Amino acid sequence: MSIFLSKLLPLFLYPTGLLALLLLLGLLLWKKHRLAKTLVILALILLVVAGNKYTAFSLARSLEWKYPALPAGQKADAIVLLGGATEPNTPPRTMVEMNSAGDRVTYAFKLWQENAAPVILLSGGNIDFLSETSSTPAANMAALLELIGVPPEGLLLQDKSENTEQDALYSCQLIQEKGYENVLLVTSAFHMPRSVLLFEAQGCRVIPAPTDYSVTEAGWQKLWHPTAQEFILNLIPQYPNLSTVTKMMKEYIGILYYRLSGIL
Repeated sequence: MSIFLSKLLPLFLYPTGLLALLLLLGLLLWKKHRLAKTLVILALILLVVAGNKYTAFSLARSLEWKYPALPAGQKADAIVLLGGATEPNTPPRTMVEMNSAGDRVTYAFKLWQENAAPVILLSGGNIDFLSETSSTPAANMAALLELIGVPPEGLLLQDKSENTEQDALYSCQLIQEKGYENVLLVTSAFHMPRSVLLFEAQGCRVIPAPTDYSVTEAGWQKLWHPTAQEFILNLIPQYPNLSTVTKMMKEYIGILYYRLSGIL
């Protein structure tokens, strides 16, 4: 139930959920014209603020650029790869597929191929009420990595975790059991700050290896030096911006929750 509530309650704080709530209240209170009008205006303001590219990129950059890219030649005992990058092999799919976070898998493979570490620890279990299949994210990542050349003995699966906190808990147990001292942590750049904090809270020192960036240096500079046409397009609310803001808010809310609950 706690996992379910952790997924449900924040939805009403994210832009789309809060927009829907404001509009619903506006409709329910339609006879109170002033209050209803205020709610609709607040919804429009929220849409403009959360849906423009300046807000989305600023929030993303604040998380994605917290840790620098991994230096070339970095060595470690193991690579920890966090789940969330795959979709299970269920019809009409004919194989495990990668989603928008698939860079996690390809980057972990690149590091392994460059001999950064001999073992990839794959972390990710199923959430029962969200899962389409019994196959876990860890197993799905293993299937893809074996497909592109990583032997089974180069993979270590941790498939019990249902969230990032449990990723850290169960992965650190394996890390300590195996006696790994230096570990590379691979996940999306925006997800890295929360992940590092949770691994450190479990007593595991990790070396951040971020990937899956949405904000590049060139893109950031272009955002703040636009043409007139680009400036207008940047201000108009768009779904990708709302999606980015939602993902970043999830990270900040998660960090705040863990701090308030004493986990961090």
